[in-house]
Amino acid sequence: MPAAQYAASRHAAWLGAAAIITDEVGRILLVHPTYRKDDSWLLPGGVVEAGEHPHITCRREITEELGLDLPLSAVLAVHSFSPHHPDLQPGNPCPGEVRFVFDGGTLTPAQVEAIRLPHEELATHAFLETRDAVQRLRPVDGQIMLAAYRARLGNTPTAHLADGRHILDIPALDRHDVHVRYRPLWDSPLHRGPVPEQLPVQQAWAWCFVPDGRVILVTDPGPQGALPMLPGGTMETTDTTPEDTLHREAAEEAQLTLADPVRLGWVLDETGEVSGGVGPNARLRLAARVTSVGPAAVDPATGHPFARLLATPTQAAALLGWGPPGARQAQLAAETARKCWGLPIARTAAVEEIPAEGMRLS
Repeated sequence: MPAAQYAASRHAAWLGAAAIITDEVGRILLVHPTYRKDDSWLLPGGVVEAGEHPHITCRREITEELGLDLPLSAVLAVHSFSPHHPDLQPGNPCPGEVRFVFDGGTLTPAQVEAIRLPHEELATHAFLETRDAVQRLRPVDGQIMLAAYRARLGNTPTAHLADGRHILDIPALDRHDVHVRYRPLWDSPLHRGPVPEQLPVQQAWAWCFVPDGRVILVTDPGPQGALPMLPGGTMETTDTTPEDTLHREAAEEAQLTLADPVRLGWVLDETGEVSGGVGPNARLRLAARVTSVGPAAVDPATGHPFARLLATPTQAAALLGWGPPGARQAQLAAETARKCWGLPIARTAAVEEIPAEGMRLS
């Protein structure tokens, strides 16, 4: 085949590049362009120009759109967009697009303050929880954003997508539609001393460690996705101590048998609104050793089973949306597990789901 004919026969597609950029509590940065007729938002990024590599595009666009020079640490997702996808705007002669989504990292408060937008192109920007972010993005853009962000959170390989769907194995965070929820209450400091006598303990939650140093999270499914939690919950009248609450809730929610719970500290809940307006109370934080994980079962409080995930303590803090205080608490829990039970400190691993039949612990 002559070279010109061969070149004409090759598939042509646009190239795009975008970045997942978050604040310290894990909210996603989106920008609101002035030129989109459907009023949808975007991840920071843009069009790859002729002869330009996608990673160069991404850094250039971040500088032009945000006024920041950010390093890119990983390719989180590669997405193939077909020319007939329903999210294409009418009259757009797109031949298809391949989009690269990079990890733009976490911004410090000073970097957030330094953001400067080109207002002829971008009207505003916002840091949003993933459940809110998907509402502002076109559906396929929301699917790409979630897959890329979950690859970062779960330390899983680059997500390969076609028209918003995984073409390889679906990672656990995507399979259960896990979202990060920012909860301002958890910005409160962890008090290391005993709970004051006049302050009732309303809830007890624990970093529950398996022998390899990872912890177990449970995910509570809902209409807008699943939210991760530490095992634990609210004290009931049948519970004599917060430790009784922990043992009961861990067994009901995640079918865990725990041993040797250690109190790490407590967080002040000034209003008790979550518990029906009970007033000031303490939420206890513990670390515990998991001795067995049974088959999945229905949680009696909700009427449905929870997914059970294994994550490093650092990953767990990020998935919980607790920001820097959560990262410090995760480090404290890991050090406690090392000192009390000789467990290793798990630093890098992919987030995994515990099988429905349970898990044998060595």
